[in-house]
Amino acid sequence: MEASSSGSTISSVTGGKAKTHQPAKDVNIFFDELEGVNSPSKDDDSLLHHGNLTSTSDDASRLEVVGEEVPDKNKTNGLYFRDGKCRIDYILVYRKSNPQTEKREVFERNIRAEGLQMEKESSLTNSDIIFVKLHAPWEVLGKYAELMNVRMPFRPFNPFSAGAPCILVRCCFLNGHFIEINGRSRRSRRKIYYLHRRYKFMNRIEKQISRFRGWLPRKPMKLDKETLPDLEENDCYTAPFSQQRIHHFIIHNKETFFNNATRSRIVHHILQRVKYEEGKNKIGLNRLLSNGSYEAAFPLHEGSYRSKNSIKTHGAENHRHLLYECWASWGVWYKYQPLDLVRRYFGEKIGLYFAWLGWYTGMLFPAAFIGLFVFLYGVTTLNHCQVSKEVCQATDIIMCPICDKYCPFMRLSDSCIYAKVTHLFDNGATVFFAVFMAVWATVFLEFWKRRRAVIAYDWDLIDWEEEEEEIRPQFEAKYSKKERMNPISGKPEPYQAFADKCSRLIVSASGIFFMICVVIAAVFGIVIYRVVTVSTFAAFKWALIRNNSQVATTGTAVCINFCIIMLLNVLYEKVALFLTNLEQPRTESEWENSFTLKMFLFQFVNLNSSTFYIAFFLGRFTGHPGAYLRLINRWRLEECHPSGCLIDLCMQMGIIMVLKQTWNNFMELGYPLIQNWWTRRKLRQEYGTQGKTSFPQWEKDYNLQPMNAYGLFDEYLEMILQFGFTTIFVAAFPLAPLLALLNNIIEIRLDAYKFVTQWRRPLASRAKDIGIWYGILEGIGILSVITNAFVIAVTSDFIPRLVYAYKYGPCAGQGEAGQKCMVGYVNASLSVFLVSDFENRSEPTSNGSEFSGSPLKYCRYRDYRDPPHSPVPYGYTLQFWHVLAARLAFIIVFEHLVFCIKHLISYLIPDLPKDLRDRMRREKYLIQEMMYEAELERLQKERKERKKNGKSYHNEWP
Repeated sequence: MEASSSGSTISSVTGGKAKTHQPAKDVNIFFDELEGVNSPSKDDDSLLHHGNLTSTSDDASRLEVVGEEVPDKNKTNGLYFRDGKCRIDYILVYRKSNPQTEKREVFERNIRAEGLQMEKESSLTNSDIIFVKLHAPWEVLGKYAELMNVRMPFRPFNPFSAGAPCILVRCCFLNGHFIEINGRSRRSRRKIYYLHRRYKFMNRIEKQISRFRGWLPRKPMKLDKETLPDLEENDCYTAPFSQQRIHHFIIHNKETFFNNATRSRIVHHILQRVKYEEGKNKIGLNRLLSNGSYEAAFPLHEGSYRSKNSIKTHGAENHRHLLYECWASWGVWYKYQPLDLVRRYFGEKIGLYFAWLGWYTGMLFPAAFIGLFVFLYGVTTLNHCQVSKEVCQATDIIMCPICDKYCPFMRLSDSCIYAKVTHLFDNGATVFFAVFMAVWATVFLEFWKRRRAVIAYDWDLIDWEEEEEEIRPQFEAKYSKKERMNPISGKPEPYQAFADKCSRLIVSASGIFFMICVVIAAVFGIVIYRVVTVSTFAAFKWALIRNNSQVATTGTAVCINFCIIMLLNVLYEKVALFLTNLEQPRTESEWENSFTLKMFLFQFVNLNSSTFYIAFFLGRFTGHPGAYLRLINRWRLEECHPSGCLIDLCMQMGIIMVLKQTWNNFMELGYPLIQNWWTRRKLRQEYGTQGKTSFPQWEKDYNLQPMNAYGLFDEYLEMILQFGFTTIFVAAFPLAPLLALLNNIIEIRLDAYKFVTQWRRPLASRAKDIGIWYGILEGIGILSVITNAFVIAVTSDFIPRLVYAYKYGPCAGQGEAGQKCMVGYVNASLSVFLVSDFENRSEPTSNGSEFSGSPLKYCRYRDYRDPPHSPVPYGYTLQFWHVLAARLAFIIVFEHLVFCIKHLISYLIPDLPKDLRDRMRREKYLIQEMMYEAELERLQKERKERKKNGKSYHNEWP
């Protein structure tokens, strides 16, 4: 990352600006307001209702500062120990009937040895359930905050600090003071020099976008200023906490110096490294949770998310209540997201997810608008489409049966409705939309990098590196006997041998390949189903199904495919978890990236394999009447509908996309709602309506649903797969961005509601970006260019119509391509077959006498072949080769053109916004001045001391 690698640091102590300042305004980003770039961003308890002083630990500590007693309410609200002073930082839950007593005793004894305070409570609803409350004293917090490199605000030595705002800087410790340094390497300076033209280009874009944004109705989207009032600026420096330099940090109260999320993260770090049996392999809370020693482990919510009083008149009871009212409530679905409050309560990783989701949703607006325009263009031009008219008027053209024996002959005019529906998606604007979506995907990713840079700066993540992550306890336990020196920290750490790592990766890759083969086998089963059932539906008693046998086959196959997808997903999850643990990743981020890549490959292939089959293989290798290609020399391969294969692809995408999103939304919110409702119902039956309100907070949180074991993986995966549907086959389904937009508007508030009300509070984690998901998005963007080129060239009729208009139609050689040039296209795209040439097993039971009163002699089929009485019966015509050459040429030109545009856009859009880059350069200048003044002050002080001691001070600078 440029922002973090461009500086040169004298000391290992790094710093940044805590997120309390006004965010940098990225004026060149079109939809920055959707995520609440300018939303209140101050982590200040002045947003809380001070009438309820027990809602947060900060309130209680505020009373301690002024010398007042902690109210008795703290002893009963479930956020403190019995003394009402020790804040509960973490909760462990177990059952007394569980036989793992010895492991728990050893584990809890070692917890006390680490300095954590512990208190136990029995459940009010079940005496068998025991809650273990943990509190980290100041000494423990300070010790592990230093080990974990937790950044905290400090007082820098700054000669220019009088009246000057603080800035985001690197820092080092010099002469007893923190001195800020932010030098830039020669390589970085050269990069900035070469980027000058790119920034100059972006300046022009920024001006145009700024003008356009002035026309937008921004006011309805803003957060309520009365609910979220502006807070005072509290800019400050941050640096990794150090107990030796504790006097430099801003500590008003030790109890509130570390916020609740940081305290829980430190306690969790300790629990992950505490032994529960004698032996190095027997460590960590995760193993105790997996073997059932503990039933649950979680930090507490900060109180109830509901209040009897209005938030506008009485303020928020706590930060959870504040998030519910201004973020998770369905009534604020059109408001910006308060991302800084989300980050404060749930951590940077969850905050980045919602920032990315909001950014993706905002960028879907232009894509959905253009896609809707393409669809409406098809609607308005439907009555003027010459191809649809000819299909609807072709009552005298009899088509050959689409399956063996039971499928009857049919008039081409019977597919009039399907031809009109096909035109809605396959029209002259489709190619433009495919190019637009390919460019849109690039713009989306490039501007997200800029947006992420602003967020990283605002949230003090610029200098956060992966090297600061802790090693996984499982990795430490496995390779504790092999150690080597860490080149970054200079400390010994566990080491995995190269041969061991390669062997594990080979086994893992073999497992991935096997599971992909399972997916292909499942698709092959769906193909067999389609081939077999099309004849069954053709012989059905109901006329509605019999006359629409192919549509019924496609619809049922899609539904069965969806069920298979959901069943295989369960198997994939277990296999991916096993293979990832087999690899033994070093850090949690490496584990998440490895698991994410496997699950994405499995689910992407599982979800899109049938779509790829319909788009590129259905009806392409069927042969022709009289010489059909067969599966296992038995079943005739499925043909496309007389109106083309695009209608099958649209149906596949529409059904899968709607069903998948509906199912995901139900599982994300519906299932937890049902579970929590059932739990509340049982509590009301046992304790009445007043029982639930008197429960302590740990009891209420325990009755909520836990966050899934893989964190945000399911949330990201759902959106990434949706992004694939939105871009990969968008040429066949222009309404996909609109469906995605509508879903995401709901998804943001649905996820927010779930995090705030239905789930236990997740552990706050840090992250500087969305991880491996960005690389996956780039891969999908590249794949979308290729697939859309093939969809337009192979699946749709765009190229055959273009060839006919310019080469074989009435306007051939005139350079025109209007609807009048398409007269006769349908007849030219159909070949003639002699009915007597049918194979015995393909000969239909009906002779077609119902059409003309006598048995049919000829029927038509979609292909470019010679008639039966030509010198080479059923051979390819010259038009076929012209169409094939045009298709190949279109694919090559389309891909090269779009890739060139993508790379040009990627080059012209720098990764850092201009205003952020200028601020960082300004910081560099100020830091250099500060260094100069600090050195000057030191030399002057030395000169005075030498004069005082009577020593000569000649030839000294200055």
